[in-house]
Amino acid sequence: MRIGTGTWIVAGLVVVALGCVLTGFLPRTAAGALGERIAPVLGFVVAITIVAELARDAAVFDVVSQRLARWGRGRVVVLWALVVVLAVVSTVFLSLDTTAVIVTPVVVVLAQSIGVSPLPFALATVWLANTASLALPVSNLTNLLAAPAMGEGPGAFIALSWAPTLVGILVPVAILTVLHRRTVFGTYETPVPRRPADPTLFWSATGILVVLMPLLALTPVVWIPAAVAALALILLFAVRRRRALRLSLVPWQALALAASLFVLVETAHVQGLLDFLTSATADGDSLGDLFRLAALGAVSANAINNLPAYLVLEPAAGDPVALMALLIGVNLGPLVTPWASLATLLWHHRVTALGVEIRWGRFALWGAVAAVPTVVLATLVL
Repeated sequence: MRIGTGTWIVAGLVVVALGCVLTGFLPRTAAGALGERIAPVLGFVVAITIVAELARDAAVFDVVSQRLARWGRGRVVVLWALVVVLAVVSTVFLSLDTTAVIVTPVVVVLAQSIGVSPLPFALATVWLANTASLALPVSNLTNLLAAPAMGEGPGAFIALSWAPTLVGILVPVAILTVLHRRTVFGTYETPVPRRPADPTLFWSATGILVVLMPLLALTPVVWIPAAVAALALILLFAVRRRRALRLSLVPWQALALAASLFVLVETAHVQGLLDFLTSATADGDSLGDLFRLAALGAVSANAINNLPAYLVLEPAAGDPVALMALLIGVNLGPLVTPWASLATLLWHHRVTALGVEIRWGRFALWGAVAAVPTVVLATLVL
């Protein structure tokens, strides 16, 4: 079996991170505190990934996409709006990776099946996977890390995030609508509806998702309802379709990458290698400080990926408002480079496998056109 370059890179990061811990370069007390902070975060990532994958296997997303096609009544602009809503709901409640990995192939195949160009639908899912991920703590791994410093409960986070999130949704969608107006304002023939292979499995999985999504928005400790939902789906599949239960449901590589980055950046902070960043601390009162922090987050995310960018710059955010400005940069900004977020890399793998050609030069150009006004306007409304 051929091992990909990405796997080798992650393996190397794991070895270096383990070396930092075992040699004491990251002191034991600091490592313990880091473990207490990231364990619930990584636990949520595992649980929500299992939920999304098993919901996909139960045909939840396929049936939803077919229903959207019928609701569109042959008008692409209506279907376009419905797909945007699907991508936003998926991102907000089930995380950006769910939209990139699971919703993307569903809407691409839907577009292909009705004879419509899949490109605008594919771009909508990857852009919204990033820009709609500012809404809730559960929407993005960076949010989960920042949420405890925002205040008590999800309400404190939402109070700061709702207006920038609206900007993050409306601006990219408006740009895509204008850019692909010939496709968006076309027509199509409504496809024949298909029933799920196992209706019991479908309706049970749908019910679990319907219960889970509001709990993720209301519960401060989000890993608990996510873990309960994952366990319920595992038991359901154990009875109805045991072969769908597989070790690959757990995102091992993503977990290893995230854990390694946590350790490496924490080690750099403890050793004082990143102290120079504290000079850029924003106090939340100056618009210039917020712009600078958001811009630095966006540029860093496109340069080195949004997760390490957030971890490196987190000490530079001195209060909840400044922290939200940083999240605007690292969540809404990474639309330019392929490696800016893990979701973009996962998305690219899915769309190319479905025959959609992505030219990175054009992708970067239009990503920059969308990212700049989105980050600027989101910071203004913050």
